[in-house]
Amino acid sequence: MDFYQIVIIALALSLDAFGVALSIGLNCKVRTLNKFYFCLSFGFFQFLFSFIGAYAGVIFSTYVAAIPNIIGGMIIAIVGVMMIKEGLENKEECILLKPKMYVILGISVSIDALVVGFTALNMITSLVELTKYTLFVGIITLILTIIAFFISRFLHHIQFVCKYADYIGGTILIMFGLKMMFL
Repeated sequence: MDFYQIVIIALALSLDAFGVALSIGLNCKVRTLNKFYFCLSFGFFQFLFSFIGAYAGVIFSTYVAAIPNIIGGMIIAIVGVMMIKEGLENKEECILLKPKMYVILGISVSIDALVVGFTALNMITSLVELTKYTLFVGIITLILTIIAFFISRFLHHIQFVCKYADYIGGTILIMFGLKMMFL
């Protein structure tokens, strides 16, 4: 597997994390430290799941290939519904600020990395090469989520976006969840 293929795989895997980070960044209650934790979570779980998927490879590929996208999509869609509900209730507490959300969203945007590990990365036989490639996937995800949070910071200056951030972010998460489940 050459470097070009790994870059394409890393970019494709990190697009879900990018979209989720963009919608999280629209929420005015999410602070810089929270964004930092989300970036670390998304990057770490992309690395971990692609590593586990590649390492487990051939054994589980026939049994698990379709299920992870459905589970991850359901989790992301549920978080989107919760964000919209939170926007309707105008509560002071933000669900995204709970520590367990870093893990839940990190896992849900990274589940597809298991499938990619099963199918595309399982031919890498060297543990050193496997670690190097999967670390690269995690680093690309980390960088793209940082970029998403910077973009969302500029979107805050648009009054409409800031006023309806929970609705917009929730709707985006629901669409990503549905895309993961059905496409």
